[in-house]
Amino acid sequence: MPVKLGPAGVPLSCKGRTIVEGMDDIISLGLETMEVQTVRMVAPQHFEQYWQAGVLANKTNFEMNIHGPYYSELLGNKVERGRSLAKIEATLQAARTVNARHITLHSGHYGEFARGHEANEQVANVFSGIVDRIHEIWNDDEDEFPVFPWIKEGTPSKIGVETSGRQELWGSLEEVLEVVNHVEGTIPVLNIAHIHARGHGRMRTSEDYGELFDMVRESIGTKEFYCHFSGVEHRTGNAMHYTQIKKSDLNFEPLAEFIVEDGGWLDITLISDSPLLEHDAMYMMQNIEKSRHRQLERKAREDRRRALALQTGKSEDELKTSETEQAQAREDATEAPKEEPAAEPEPKKEKAPADKKKKAAKGKTEAKDDVFDFEEEDDDLF
Repeated sequence: MPVKLGPAGVPLSCKGRTIVEGMDDIISLGLETMEVQTVRMVAPQHFEQYWQAGVLANKTNFEMNIHGPYYSELLGNKVERGRSLAKIEATLQAARTVNARHITLHSGHYGEFARGHEANEQVANVFSGIVDRIHEIWNDDEDEFPVFPWIKEGTPSKIGVETSGRQELWGSLEEVLEVVNHVEGTIPVLNIAHIHARGHGRMRTSEDYGELFDMVRESIGTKEFYCHFSGVEHRTGNAMHYTQIKKSDLNFEPLAEFIVEDGGWLDITLISDSPLLEHDAMYMMQNIEKSRHRQLERKAREDRRRALALQTGKSEDELKTSETEQAQAREDATEAPKEEPAAEPEPKKEKAPADKKKKAAKGKTEAKDDVFDFEEEDDDLF
């Protein structure tokens, strides 16, 4: 059950802002991967960073991934599609340089297409061309002595088709799976926050994740998954923006439980899209470890119960019921109310003489002319 975790970009806590410095910080945190962001523009000066990062990733077996442009119009007109493909070309070149294992790409709006087979066919044709192009870049016969050793020894990056989080964007889970199933060299990128938002908050239990991964496995027959995770604010089936995990109704605990309990067959890479980046990546790692500890504790209890059943001749169900009753008895004993000491009788108050009462009343009346009168029972304080 290999699980790799990392942030989408250079960690927030990294003093330097280069990719290599970010990799160093990620490795020191115990994380194993990252996703380089080329979401807006790939400038020529960036390639020096990419080359250094690729060399380091190749030497340390660190998994590098890359995210393409956010704003794509692959279902747009010829001009819009050509502009999007030009941006994607720069991402493909960067992926080769940085030795990326996965390239995540968006498709964009439906444009003039309606949902259905025609739109899916158009997206499939475009991604088929992108797969051909990454193979051409990776296997350049004119480059007899490549600077990057992984070009000759490795395999081309896998083209990832990401699920979208808004109804007007192409990329529902079913659409992505249909395209990936028809285009060899592509993989689905399961953005859990997008799937949760587009499904009106559908990812809530470990069973929900079991159904999701089983659906993908049955559709395309894979055990390798590339996923994004973060908190998300959503309304009416649309993702509004990412949030930190703890401030969202999308909890990570059910996914951690599924990975530990039923995900032994998974080979999964989890990228933190949260605004907290590496902090939420660490939070995810801690939750997976907690789930593993709970699993070990439960197995230890089951083994002990099995051994006691053999010794005492009782069934495991009887021993489990007895343990539950004892635990409930301990809890009741802890919560039992303590006896309160008897209240002491209040001393009788002596009546003040009538003339003293009159003097006191007169004094109060005179005092009200010069000072504010505060009531003792007024507890409206800051």
